[in-house]
Amino acid sequence: MNNKTPGTTDTRKARAPAAAAKPASGAKPATVPRPRATPAKRVVAPVAPQSLLARWLAHVDWVHVRERLTQYAKLARMHKPVGAALLLWPTWWALWLAAGDFPPWGTLIIFTFGVFLMRSAGCVINDYADRGLDPQVKRTHERPIATGKVTPREAIAVFFALIALAFLLVLLTNKLTIELSFVGAFLAATYPFAKRYTYLPQVYLGCAFGWSIPMAFAAVKGGDPKLFMAALPLCGLLFLGNVLFSTIYDTEYAMVDRDDDIRVGAKSTAILFGDADLAILGVLMVTFLFAMLMVAQRGHLHWIYSVAVGVAALLFVWQQWIMRGRDRDACFAAFRNNNWVGLALWVGIAMGYALK
Repeated sequence: MNNKTPGTTDTRKARAPAAAAKPASGAKPATVPRPRATPAKRVVAPVAPQSLLARWLAHVDWVHVRERLTQYAKLARMHKPVGAALLLWPTWWALWLAAGDFPPWGTLIIFTFGVFLMRSAGCVINDYADRGLDPQVKRTHERPIATGKVTPREAIAVFFALIALAFLLVLLTNKLTIELSFVGAFLAATYPFAKRYTYLPQVYLGCAFGWSIPMAFAAVKGGDPKLFMAALPLCGLLFLGNVLFSTIYDTEYAMVDRDDDIRVGAKSTAILFGDADLAILGVLMVTFLFAMLMVAQRGHLHWIYSVAVGVAALLFVWQQWIMRGRDRDACFAAFRNNNWVGLALWVGIAMGYALK
């Protein structure tokens, strides 16, 4: 019998669905999925059009460029600074003697960079001139032109580029120095061919390398013609000394290749002097030292400079001693030792004015 009145609800039945909606023991409650965030739109900045230069640089084969520049540097002997130093010291002698003390900074920088450029240009044109001889000589058969890594046409282009850079430096000096630079360029370009026609290419080299001396005097004193003319005796004496100095060290250099030069038909003072080479070198060394002592008198240097001349004399004695057997390596070591001779004399000149 149902005691419930109509309209009433059985509370047990009403609770049954709610109890059924509860999750079972241990079950995870259902999660309501969250709405995904809409990713923000990326704003792409407009790309500026590349310039013609940028597009050209993007297509350059930089590996090839680096390889070519490396070969050009080897051709110019930039990895062998001793030869440049042998040209630098006489140039600095001249600058200090012309100025009578420390030279103007601008002139010193111009001539220092110019020395390295002209020495490199001289090496390039030398290898161009010797392109038929170098492959037959032991010491030179691996040079860039001899091995075919640099073509003769490339060498000529490198030579003119170096000459042009050196000339731009000269333009920063005065009119007389610019005029003298044309003579220097001619000497540098023609020196390598002298060994075909004369046994005295080392003397010609002394003139080519030493031409920086009158140019240095012109750069320091060329603004006043009277001052330049008054300095000519000192300039000429120093130029003569450098010719002797260049003949000494380049003869030692030529003694390294004497056998090969005789075989291929090249000429040098080493071949001309023959068995009397060491004796003649001794005479040249003594004459050079005497000329540099006369420079002290003309340049009114302090007595400390004579110590530098004494050091140079001892270095020459050492060169003669190691070359007594005329061994190739010993002759090359004597050649390199002249860098210290030049340095010692420059230090003597600089101190000679500093202590005056």
